[in-house]
Amino acid sequence: QVHLVESGGGLVQAGGSLRLSCAASGRAFSSYDMAWFRQAPGQEREFVAAITWRGDKTNYADSAKGRFTISGDNTKNTVYLQMNSLKAEDTAVYYCAAGAYSPNRDTYGAWGQGTQVTVSS
Repeated sequence: QVHLVESGGGLVQAGGSLRLSCAASGRAFSSYDMAWFRQAPGQEREFVAAITWRGDKTNYADSAKGRFTISGDNTKNTVYLQMNSLKAEDTAVYYCAAGAYSPNRDTYGAWGQGTQVTVSS
């Protein structure tokens, strides 16, 4: 089993940037594909971005394309989400997940506790 801890959330003005980190421990991190999801109040948890454990494939939600970048460092057991040009509608709790490369949350069996991102307009 893998244990995930997110960090890097906070309050930022629209147009600003944040970098989220997800540190993994437990079973070999490199055997899992990783993803970021987010959940705004009253809404379903939605896919943001995913990366294969090899780092050879990435996938993004339309809302994230061109603004967000997912990356991983297997030497540090950490995956990142660089978020640029943030908008008020990006405000949500962001969750890191480990599992099988997919935009479907049901393919991810391990989740972090989440980190709050608030974008002020």
